[in-house]
Amino acid sequence: MIRLGLISALVAAMLVAAVAQAAQPQRPSRHHQVFFADTPDELSVYRVYGQVAGKTLMIIGGIQGDEPGGFLSADLYADINLAKGNLIVVPRANFYSIILRHRGPDGDMNRQFADQVTAKRHAKIINVLKGLIAESDLLLNLHEGSGFFRPTWEGPMANPMRFGQSIIADADRYVTPNGQVIELQTIAERVLRRVNPLIKDAKLKFLFNNHRTLSRDSHHKEQRRSATYYALTQRHIPAFGVETSKSLPDVAQKIGLHKLVINAFMEDMGITPMNPGVYLGKPNLRYLVVGVNDQLPVVVSPGDALRVNAGDSVNVMHIEADCERGLSCDILGLGSVNDMRQAFAVNKNTKIVVRKDHQEIGRISLLVETAEPKAAVLRAKRLYFLVQTQDERRLLAAGETLRLVRGDKLQIVDLISNLDDQRSIEVNFKGFVPAKGRNAGEDRGHLIDTTRDLLPRFSSCAKASPAGLECYRVVATQNGAPIGEIGVEVAPAALDYLVVSNGPGPKMVYYNGETIRSAGGQRIEIIDLKTNVAPEGNLSLALYDDGGGKISLDGRAVDPASEPVRRLVANGQRQFRLVVLRREQPIGEVGLDLGGN
Repeated sequence: MIRLGLISALVAAMLVAAVAQAAQPQRPSRHHQVFFADTPDELSVYRVYGQVAGKTLMIIGGIQGDEPGGFLSADLYADINLAKGNLIVVPRANFYSIILRHRGPDGDMNRQFADQVTAKRHAKIINVLKGLIAESDLLLNLHEGSGFFRPTWEGPMANPMRFGQSIIADADRYVTPNGQVIELQTIAERVLRRVNPLIKDAKLKFLFNNHRTLSRDSHHKEQRRSATYYALTQRHIPAFGVETSKSLPDVAQKIGLHKLVINAFMEDMGITPMNPGVYLGKPNLRYLVVGVNDQLPVVVSPGDALRVNAGDSVNVMHIEADCERGLSCDILGLGSVNDMRQAFAVNKNTKIVVRKDHQEIGRISLLVETAEPKAAVLRAKRLYFLVQTQDERRLLAAGETLRLVRGDKLQIVDLISNLDDQRSIEVNFKGFVPAKGRNAGEDRGHLIDTTRDLLPRFSSCAKASPAGLECYRVVATQNGAPIGEIGVEVAPAALDYLVVSNGPGPKMVYYNGETIRSAGGQRIEIIDLKTNVAPEGNLSLALYDDGGGKISLDGRAVDPASEPVRRLVANGQRQFRLVVLRREQPIGEVGLDLGGN
């Protein structure tokens, strides 16, 4: 296994290229490469080489951290053995978002593959992924999608704008600059002919979903910044998103369906698995997480020494290795053969021995000293801000940025650190003043409404920031001296589009600022809406006449035959505004013309 610390994206890309251009790999074999080791951005890459050379399939999971069906499915293929062909498997592309079970706390990584990549955390990871894509013959990006994709409207959760149970491509066919034709739909349909007969429930059968991303009138232009679009248009290889439905009841079912699709693509590429696998590589210890007394746990790597005081309580809380099963640890001279998660008082020098089954895979020295406590001095200063937004708790390291949408509510719950004298620490949100009481500079525990509680004069964003963005600082101090901070960016809440039923024809999508044109007194129903607000339960719709008067709606419908719309139209008014509100604040609108086509 190759391990990399905090290195630049450029160096990471050079290493990927070096591995790709190295001598022919031993066959069969498996290789585990780790980028950005021991950081929240740790990226594990698994290369599997079959007994016989062949095509290379790349599988990405976890690019969005709230889709476990994707990254757990990809994880299964890291340990596979091949008779023919190769795999490159990246099970957890965005490990940080997986830890937080969040789609993308720093923005959606799958919208950052177009130049210029601006997200600092994502840039270095994406650079590695781009290098791996260049080694591959076909890319699969595993996801969970909302609802069920259907070519025609069947309901709010089954329609052309849903993604679940589909194989997505950016075109039906693509012609490269040198004239090569990539028949994406043909490839997908071959796979579907293998997969769908194995699925008994007709609702769960996969469909080909052409996003027509390159087309001028595509409804999915945001996909032009995705991994599959990059692979197709820049590396000229077939690339697909595989989407199981978020609506399925359990992860196991999603994994089973993902496996059917992956196996079918492998078969289509002539990649042949060995059954059963017989690879018995040497396991490696990566690190231990060790608790000392009541202090924050420390991470200790193989060969390191952990210094403690005589009588300190030591507890091995976690073993991180490149295998998961059969792991144990033994604190020599204390406890039993397996001392995992057991606390022992240490009074003399000893060692922690880690085993996989009966095989020793690493050891760490415990050194007893008589001076002041030393466990803490082995750690760098660590600061984490625990915050709660929209009923979700998140942990941010000092220097990171929390991204919110105006109207979100925020609470700074606490500061977690390994510093002494926690009582002397204060946390101050620059730009927030509590509604009651004096401003004491300690803002933990207050519920902050980003619509009304922030003072824009404290906002300071970069010059190239989007219009309407506000940027604030949350600063931690100890005895008045700054010790760390996080950023809080508040973007305007915004409507993307409405899905509208206007008579017996097909449902239509109207983007923010567009106009619905209707004639014949047809009832207009708002079937669905998309915004940057999550969750969307606090959104409402309002209809306004051209004088600014608000008109009550029948649920999410406009009925020209009802009052007062009928009377206004009879008096010559044709133009109305259908406004989307968040807590009574407008976030976008679609015009409504009742005067004709």
